[in-house]
Amino acid sequence: GRLRAAHNLVKRGITNLCVIGGDGSLTGADTFRSEWSDLLSDLQKAGKITAEEATKSSYLNIVGLVGSIDNDFCGTDMTIGTDSALHRIIEIVDAITTTAQSHQRTFVLEVMGRHCGYLALVTSLSCGADWVFIPECPPDDDWEEHLCRRLSETRTRGSRLNIIIVAEGAIDKNGKPITSEEIKELVVKRLGYDTRVTVLGHVQRGGTPSAFDRILGSRMGVEAVMALLEGTPDTPACVVSLSGNQAVRLPLMDPLHPPPRTFYRSFMNNWEVYKLLAHIRPPATMHTVAVMNVGAPAAGMNAAVRSTVRIGLIQGNRVLVVHDGFEGLAKGQIEEAGWSYVGGWTGQGGSKLGTKRTLPKKSFEQISANITKFNIQGLIIIGGFEAYTGGLELMEGRKQFDELCIPFVVIPATVSNNVPGSDFSVGADTALNTICTTCDRIKQSAAGTKRRVFIIETMGGYCGYLATMAGLAAGADAAYIFEEPFTIRDLQANVEHLVQKMKTTVKRGLVLRNEKCNENYTTDFIFNLYSEEGKGIFDSRKNVLGHMQQGGSPTPFDRNFATKMGAKAMNWMSGKIKESYRNGRIFANTPDSGCVLGMRKRALVFQPVTELKDQTDFDHRIPKEQWWLKLRPILKILAKYEIDLDTTEHAHLDHDQLWPGSWGSGQ
Repeated sequence: GRLRAAHNLVKRGITNLCVIGGDGSLTGADTFRSEWSDLLSDLQKAGKITAEEATKSSYLNIVGLVGSIDNDFCGTDMTIGTDSALHRIIEIVDAITTTAQSHQRTFVLEVMGRHCGYLALVTSLSCGADWVFIPECPPDDDWEEHLCRRLSETRTRGSRLNIIIVAEGAIDKNGKPITSEEIKELVVKRLGYDTRVTVLGHVQRGGTPSAFDRILGSRMGVEAVMALLEGTPDTPACVVSLSGNQAVRLPLMDPLHPPPRTFYRSFMNNWEVYKLLAHIRPPATMHTVAVMNVGAPAAGMNAAVRSTVRIGLIQGNRVLVVHDGFEGLAKGQIEEAGWSYVGGWTGQGGSKLGTKRTLPKKSFEQISANITKFNIQGLIIIGGFEAYTGGLELMEGRKQFDELCIPFVVIPATVSNNVPGSDFSVGADTALNTICTTCDRIKQSAAGTKRRVFIIETMGGYCGYLATMAGLAAGADAAYIFEEPFTIRDLQANVEHLVQKMKTTVKRGLVLRNEKCNENYTTDFIFNLYSEEGKGIFDSRKNVLGHMQQGGSPTPFDRNFATKMGAKAMNWMSGKIKESYRNGRIFANTPDSGCVLGMRKRALVFQPVTELKDQTDFDHRIPKEQWWLKLRPILKILAKYEIDLDTTEHAHLDHDQLWPGSWGSGQ
């Protein structure tokens, strides 16, 4: 087979090969390359190729892209297809949850993963499952007793359903398979619960790709081409992977043969967080921590609240929840949350606690009085730019009010993704998928009519993240944003480009506009311009997506990300309270006692809010530097514009990126 493949490549003059696939495909690709000179020699001896052809094809450059729903490839945070598979699973889990609640049922869901339990584990984190079986962590010998006790405890606390997730390759300590039918029989026999089994099967491989996978595939594809263009006869075969939000190149054989247990670093982080949130009983109370939402609602806020509340209880803290943000803190809209208070919150959109944009400065006296009244010793603020500016105001208020000298941490949660100190915000991925789904439907509507251009306005304030990333994911012809100023000449060039496009087989166009990209070139102005200039060539339509971008159930990414952020924030808070305990009270007045928890490249880091001031454009409510702006040229290239791609910051071959980080571990 490889001999025939070599013959086909030589005859077509192909010396660069991009292989998209899983472990088998990439292992085969590496073998193919290592045998290349021998294959050419055999072909020449057999008279199938000439000496001249053999010389022209003397070397073969190979670049791999990892496509696998199992996310089982060492060296990349996410493989292409995993996020889409999680979307399919979570859609079904959400649907099953409603019927399970109605009938007070237990559901056993079997997901793919013969040797890797990633899908099962992240699904469990994303839906708050009662139990998960994965091949990497076989349960204890008496797991049947533990499982039944766990399920009955959940029912005793008032839950009307139980969800058990099983990876298809789940085994016990002796290597014996644990099947979904076996679990069902156990629950029915021991507990008498009405139990159903759902095996998801190949539905997990199908469907429309998620926004994350579209962008990941596009970025990896561009990086693969760059790697091939830069390749020489001596360049080792490499695989393009994702580290945080950075594209990196790894020698192909490093991930195929990783050091022992390397892969498990991130996996075990996931596992430990799941066990904490699902299984451990709260100890005696130590400190009091309050949790609140601030700013506009964002999908995933509830998952972050659930995580902070439960981790806080596990660590022995008394956890209070504040309704309606800083306004509620000033009015005393505060209550204590127990373990069951946040049950079932992971998959719910919006903000169950209520959220407002009000800032704390005008209410310092009332807020200080309530901090004393409720004995609040730490504050976790989940929200957008208002949460960040509110944190800055709290730092300023410490000069006047000693009561404000308590540790606080901000978890970025906003569809706009505009909080300084973090590459991603909870809620942005859900909004992005909403925009993509809408763009898909809008483009589909043009399939019959043809010669139609759609102008779509997205949210984001002055931040162009949603417009840019949705443009990349939905295949837009242009995306207008504030961060990249444009003129009437640029608009004219875009119209000309679309005029030329209508002469091809793709007779439709998609243009995205960030809501505040330009005060004069409004959505109506751009619509009118396109309508006038496109007369007789194409029709124009406009669509303002509005607040639908803030709604809906959170995506698997946002659920998982919010859960990790909540757990990380509460762990930090417990340590910081102990550190700040002096003379029988909490007193925290150092810059590092008020932080933003953000994802930077591939790590979760705590940054003092005061240190982020210099990185902030307060007039436009955006960070001064934004990583995603470097992806803008890809959008234009894929829309067939003749532009140069800046390759000064392309990924270099990296031997040290041998474990998944951001999505998987939240380290």
